[in-house]
Amino acid sequence: MNQAPAEIAANASAQYLPETARSGQSLLARIGNTPLLRFDRLTAHLPGSALLGKAEWYNPGGSVKDRAAANIVAEGRRSGQFASGKILLDSTSGNTGIAYAMLGAAEGFPVTLCMPSNVSVERKRILAAYGANIIYTDPGEGSDGAIRMARQLAASHPDLYFYADQYSNDANWLAHYHGTANEIWQQTGGQITHFVSMLGTSGTFMGTTRRLKELNPAIRCISLQPDSAFHGIEGAKHMPSAMVPKIYDSALADENIEIATEDAHAMARRVARECGLLLGISAAAAIVGSLKISERSHVRENRQAVVVTILCDSGDKYLSERFWSEK
Repeated sequence: MNQAPAEIAANASAQYLPETARSGQSLLARIGNTPLLRFDRLTAHLPGSALLGKAEWYNPGGSVKDRAAANIVAEGRRSGQFASGKILLDSTSGNTGIAYAMLGAAEGFPVTLCMPSNVSVERKRILAAYGANIIYTDPGEGSDGAIRMARQLAASHPDLYFYADQYSNDANWLAHYHGTANEIWQQTGGQITHFVSMLGTSGTFMGTTRRLKELNPAIRCISLQPDSAFHGIEGAKHMPSAMVPKIYDSALADENIEIATEDAHAMARRVARECGLLLGISAAAAIVGSLKISERSHVRENRQAVVVTILCDSGDKYLSERFWSEK
């Protein structure tokens, strides 16, 4: 049977495409299973120890928040709370909002976000590119001001919005309980000795810690937060002075360490210039805390540690910040 030229061309193209390209891959399928990177140059003075970071910018939205946002949307759909025609509403410091906006564009639902007006210009441009509706809040009130605005809108228009409420939604930490923790366990062959993570919504730390403690109760889990209420670590919360997320349980951490913004900036520069990686500010802060734990374990506890942390995002959303050019 003779084939038309167009049919021949189509069949010939398909013949040479790999199976993954023919079947394609959904956006959701690309969330998770991020690589674990080694920072051997930072631990060269600690023979036998390893400092590892989950490179969460490999998620399609560029951050760890893709995990929670996707699970919040899926659970909202499953429960019926996020009915067709409703607008997804939430407060954000940027990354969760980007994840919502990406999913909204891909799945066809509108997104409204409340966000402090002083977030990085790169984040604002990304959200605009996805077409999200942004309501900017007082920068002096930080993420708490954005939370209050979102709550006010949700209360005033309950039929219009699905209030995702990432700070109170169990689907946030469950994304990490089922995903992030098991990935870390598998990637380290169960050899992880310490888990270190910054606190924002606290979902990453809560979910990952709960599962890792089930897998091995001896794993020490250390939370990190800024050292003051007025800080420059976007997405992070200083719990003593902030509205504490409902999903946060302070008793879960074996230890909490405070990180100075200046130390996070210095580490971001150091990792860029010594390791060839551009890290976001919270990711750099996570490395600061992780290195402290590695050094303490090696010197004081006299053992070789396998410290794993979460690198929330890369530095490309922060390149407009002035600290990169400092000495």
